[in-house]
Amino acid sequence: MNLATFRRPGLTLNDEDVSFEPGDRISIRHSCNPDCRFFFFQWKERKGSLLYGNKKISRSGLALSGSSSRSSRSLFLLFGLPASFLFFQSCHTSEEKMEVKKEIAESSATPVVLVSKGSLTSSIQIPGELFAWQQVDLYAKVNSFIKTINVDVGSEVKQGQLLATMEAPEINSQLSASNSKLKSFEAIYTASKANYDRLIETSKTPGTISPNDLDMASARQKSDYAQYQAAKSAYDEIINNRNYLQIRAPFSGVISARNVSQGAYVGPSGKGSEMPLFTLQTQQKLRLVVSVPQVYSAYVTNKSEVNFTVASLPDQTFKAQVKRLAGTLDPQFRSQRIEMDVDNADKKLMPGMVAEIQISLPAQVNTFIVPNAALVNSLHGVAVIKVTGTKAVWTDVKKGRTADDKTEVYGILNEGDTIVAKGNEEIRDGMPIPKISFTAGKE
Repeated sequence: MNLATFRRPGLTLNDEDVSFEPGDRISIRHSCNPDCRFFFFQWKERKGSLLYGNKKISRSGLALSGSSSRSSRSLFLLFGLPASFLFFQSCHTSEEKMEVKKEIAESSATPVVLVSKGSLTSSIQIPGELFAWQQVDLYAKVNSFIKTINVDVGSEVKQGQLLATMEAPEINSQLSASNSKLKSFEAIYTASKANYDRLIETSKTPGTISPNDLDMASARQKSDYAQYQAAKSAYDEIINNRNYLQIRAPFSGVISARNVSQGAYVGPSGKGSEMPLFTLQTQQKLRLVVSVPQVYSAYVTNKSEVNFTVASLPDQTFKAQVKRLAGTLDPQFRSQRIEMDVDNADKKLMPGMVAEIQISLPAQVNTFIVPNAALVNSLHGVAVIKVTGTKAVWTDVKKGRTADDKTEVYGILNEGDTIVAKGNEEIRDGMPIPKISFTAGKE
């Protein structure tokens, strides 16, 4: 077998300092034609011989096409391939040459796609939080001491149920003093009213009572009545304060926290007011609260339905419907607060849970749809590369939603425009694109 290679003067396999090893990368060409195709020979080291299958090939007439140093015997024909294979060349016909040239020409064509319009339906997954439908912290209205506690954490209570009673001895003293004052003013008013009534009867006889005396009696009666009403209001105020010594449930729910014990001092301010006596929650119905980013807020309405899951019940999916939208964006996070009502009669869910919410974003109008790979993200923004004639034209666009490897774009585009399927910054604006090939069989 007549074999030859690109020789380097003074470097042949007959040199004493050159030998083949399994890690060497070498190249051998058939001498009949420099234009040829590649095929594989397996290299094996067997007593200094080169084998093709089980046939021994002579080493005479062969030469390394690189340095004789073992650390640098690497050939340009073997980039990226295992060192246990050798590339050899064989002669081929002119028809094979044409096929190779055709393959090279096709591989040099730029893949393109046509811009189309469509409706892109997608969804987003964002975290939200579950809150109690109603929640209130109960504090003491007056300075007092806890006398009795009738509930504990987890107790289910009804509206108006007595939760705790307190005692304040000074309130009883104030009530007695106010009651005495009320009776005193009541007696004074009764006397002044009786005096005025008698003067009125007497004045019916002409000349018996002067008009001035009648006016003075009327004024005294009105003054005594005002003082009587003031004393009555003070008495009622003390009665109301005494009623504050009883803590009752403002609505039906569950006691979720209790921070006091019997005998503890409580009050509206100062020591004893740091923590609420009880925290009451409605847990049979919950609020699911989520902040939707500005870019997606236009797709959510008060009729949208969402699915959500929680970490403690990963195998269950819950449903909820959007009920309330804030209608404004949070100035810090630029998102809209949205609330949904969640029925929780079985109490599987708890207030404070973090939920993973999936919100569907239905398509509203037909928009331009392009493959994700066609978008070029550069320092100047996002763009697609249109092919106009035989030149590349960069066109700035704005991204919309993304789903199934496609993206909505908004920009100066027309349906049917040709754009590069895989955009990159190596294709410069105005660069010639002589050959294109449509992907997905479009020609």
